[in-house]
Amino acid sequence: MSPTIESAEHRALRAAVAALGQRYGRAYLDRVAREGGHPDELWAEAAKLGYLGVNLPEEYGGGGSGIAELAIVLEELGAAGCPLLMMVVSPAICGTVIARFGTDDQKRSWLPGLADGSRTMAFGITEPDAGSNSHRITTTARRDGDDWILTGRKVFISGVDIADATLIVGRTETASPGGAAPALKPCLFIVPRDTPGFGRSAIDMELQAAEKQFELTLDEVRLPASALVGDEDAGLLQLFAGLNPERIMTAAFAIGMGRYALARAVEYAKTRQVWKEPIGAHQAVAHPLAQAHIELELARLMTGKAAALYDAGDDMGAGEAANMAKYAAAEACVRAVDQSVHTLGGNGLTREYGLGSLITASRVARIAPVSREMILNFVSHQTLGLPKSY
Repeated sequence: MSPTIESAEHRALRAAVAALGQRYGRAYLDRVAREGGHPDELWAEAAKLGYLGVNLPEEYGGGGSGIAELAIVLEELGAAGCPLLMMVVSPAICGTVIARFGTDDQKRSWLPGLADGSRTMAFGITEPDAGSNSHRITTTARRDGDDWILTGRKVFISGVDIADATLIVGRTETASPGGAAPALKPCLFIVPRDTPGFGRSAIDMELQAAEKQFELTLDEVRLPASALVGDEDAGLLQLFAGLNPERIMTAAFAIGMGRYALARAVEYAKTRQVWKEPIGAHQAVAHPLAQAHIELELARLMTGKAAALYDAGDDMGAGEAANMAKYAAAEACVRAVDQSVHTLGGNGLTREYGLGSLITASRVARIAPVSREMILNFVSHQTLGLPKSY
């Protein structure tokens, strides 16, 4: 089935997840965030229904499908107002990497729990001094007999407080003197939450969300050889096996948020009457909402293409499409939220309507996991063949 026309199975999955999301909704997620809690009830029910592990192998308790199906789950929960951010991290990034490159022991230890929601895993790549330049990662892993010793810092890592472990991206070579870095040799390590030397501190974010952000410190963290995921010489192949699903899932997250905001605005525009007709009858209100809908649908098409390529094993093609999908979805989401708030006027900034907080939240997809400027760099250099400027 072409990703431009969804299969009956995908449509049925959307309907089922939408029904689950409607039982919780935005009010539930807002309450959990205000109380400093986590969406445990929704997470547990989504897991019980098989949604969290839909992309993981059947032999380990997953659904045996792909990122396409997992993205549908996240998008529909987002459209209902209750997206689960840890879906991006735990089953999509960590679950995918372990399923593709993990040892048999790692698969047996982690995949069943990631699939049924009983275990979660965070993902640590971003560093204070590296930003979007993964080649400047300075978290190092050195051998000490059969063990590995990790040292470094990570920042803006989601959900570390609730995750059983964090999949840490380190490198097996230290940075060269003078700041120049050698060729990147990323390695992935499973670091259990309570490992000695593995510290975390919450980052005070303006964004209100149930999933908190953390700065991590790795101070001579000793890990057994079994903590290494995959081949230490596989390099970027293993890393992008997780980063491409992250971009696809971020796109789904943004599309869901944009759909939620747009639906609230359309409902309001149909009933809000100031003059003779509802405000939705006026083109100055109707046309921007229609444009927002079109842009969200276009972003969804590219997200479907990216997921289809990734699930088909075309990592190179998926890399280009995943970046484009993430860019398109982030831009569409920001514009949909902005126009939705504007449609409601003052009501768009009240807690009652629940749109004002999305102004901040919608910008996350423009920034993370990679900025829109870096995506434009990628497309201009990799796709268009223009000279590289960085």
